[in-house]
Amino acid sequence: MTQLATRTRNGNGRLFPKFIDDFFNTDRFLIDLEGSFPNLNFKNILPEANIVENKKEFKIELAEPGLDKKDFKIEMKNGILTISAEKEEETKTEDENYLSKEFSYSSLHRTFALPDNLLTDKIDAKYENGVLKLKLPKSELSIQEPVKQIKVS
Repeated sequence: MTQLATRTRNGNGRLFPKFIDDFFNTDRFLIDLEGSFPNLNFKNILPEANIVENKKEFKIELAEPGLDKKDFKIEMKNGILTISAEKEEETKTEDENYLSKEFSYSSLHRTFALPDNLLTDKIDAKYENGVLKLKLPKSELSIQEPVKQIKVS
């Protein structure tokens, strides 16, 4: 966090107390909210992803249990990878003494800005055991040799 204001007369000390930094610290704000509202799950605001890059490809994993592979929609356009999913469920039970109807809805949406060196026609996606796994291969031209140091004589 940058300082909003400092004393200019002698250059030491702060004009505003640490309160200003704390006020604009949104991470701290979310932690405070999470403590105040324990029933809300702030970790589900943005689906978390594991991203790995090696010489040949990118690998992306999202843990999304409870979905089917048909629930996912994955698109790549102008270097932006978009992963989204929606699922609706409805259960209805009738008996002579009661009527029960329950429903649920869940969705996710995540985008990734990716480099231009991908082979978009060879992107592979699999959904197994609640984890969506994507492999995004790089083009052969982008696979470069490691940097070699040249000694000056």
